[in-house]
Amino acid sequence: MHVTAILSHADEGGFTAFNPETGTATQGETLDEALANLREAVELYLEEFPMATRAAPFVTSFDVAVHA
Repeated sequence: MHVTAILSHADEGGFTAFNPETGTATQGETLDEALANLREAVELYLEEFPMATRAAPFVTSFDVAVHA
């Protein structure tokens, strides 16, 4: 199953990882560790709450104006 991983720098160091399809979140000291932790968390989630297989998600980004 193909799912989405959103990784970002954590304020306290390391990285946070989030899967929007399941709402699962975790962290790690490196990108690889955060992604591995997220994979494990999503797999555990899906054991308990199976999801139907669907097409790959479409992920994009966009800019917004920032006012000081």
